[in-house]
Amino acid sequence: MAREELICGLDIGSSQITCVVGKTDAYKESIEVVSSSRTPCRGVIGGAVVNINETALGVKKVIEESEEKLDAVIRDVFLGIRGSHVETVNNKGVHAILRTDKEITADDVTSVIENAKAIPMPPDRVIIDTIPQQYQIDRQKGVHDPTGMEGNHLEVNIHIITASSTTLNNIYKSVAQAGFSIIDPPVYGLVAVGNVVVTNEEKELGCLLIDLGGQTTGMVFYGENCIKTSRELAIGCDMITKDISHGLKTSLLQAKEIKERHGVSFPSMLKGNENIDYIGVDGRTMKTTNRKELSEYIAPRLEELFEKISEHIENQDIAPPGIILTGGGSMLEGIDKACEKVTGIETRLGLPQGIRGDNAVISNPAFATAIGLLKYRPGQEGSRRPGANISKMPFWRTFRDMFK
Repeated sequence: MAREELICGLDIGSSQITCVVGKTDAYKESIEVVSSSRTPCRGVIGGAVVNINETALGVKKVIEESEEKLDAVIRDVFLGIRGSHVETVNNKGVHAILRTDKEITADDVTSVIENAKAIPMPPDRVIIDTIPQQYQIDRQKGVHDPTGMEGNHLEVNIHIITASSTTLNNIYKSVAQAGFSIIDPPVYGLVAVGNVVVTNEEKELGCLLIDLGGQTTGMVFYGENCIKTSRELAIGCDMITKDISHGLKTSLLQAKEIKERHGVSFPSMLKGNENIDYIGVDGRTMKTTNRKELSEYIAPRLEELFEKISEHIENQDIAPPGIILTGGGSMLEGIDKACEKVTGIETRLGLPQGIRGDNAVISNPAFATAIGLLKYRPGQEGSRRPGANISKMPFWRTFRDMFK
């Protein structure tokens, strides 16, 4: 039998931190989710670290909670990042095949990608991933893997993902302070989540993936089986939570819980008007509202969000035949219908596919990016990740935890 491996995905989102541990082996492409945890984090705003200590505590909390469920020790993680500090651009590279046999090798493919990566960049930015969109051999388009083919001129169009080096360093410091190591370069969370919630048919026909985060909204346009463009909008579903908190005079944490448990995307969806009991902002006073009042806080903000997305679709001059919603913000009841109503484009909810495990996790879009990190390797979309350094819980760790 093949040896099973445990791998850990750590998603530093726009306002929360999520950890998912999966189990795989050397021969299987499928992954089974065996442990997970997530927590809001005040040390992260829009995917950027604003407090290293707070962020380190958040990282430590989600990973240790995952460890306890497994009776194992996690040492290494695959890191996912988000935020407006991540920028993307498309570029083209050309490479001449000068050998007499004209057969394209793996080294030729590497060279043409390196040529495409030669873009002007400020000194405070680094390339974290390059995703080939399409190769051409002697002007013949539509080549997905040129290795072994013959030609004189090899061209490639690539999607380049860059990030702020200072932002990355602050994230690295936070993870290191929590006591963990990062495997491979960090992964842009939008690419990782798209790898598990968008089907190959949708990528080929064209679609728009929207990842609704707390403080940012990520958008990826797919077509011809590749990423066409991607970007982040500096607007997220936390603005809905803030409106609920202000209107109901309760804490942000309580407002988020009310939104997720009782919220609907627009009032006409309500079949009843149940009362909702909650605790006031002072942490003691019991108050009551109802679902209709709650929906009146949600609907205008949600419409504003989708109108901004619709404007971006128009500015891109791309008309995707379908939209896929994922991320923690997509947990709101009827949000797919709200998106269809504003954008006029057929919409579905995106959940991880081809993943086994706890249904409460794999059917929760808030965990989708962290699950995607288990499968994605930078530069090789769709490939399986190698095993991380996770081992059985040693006696000293169990003994130490008794005195926490």
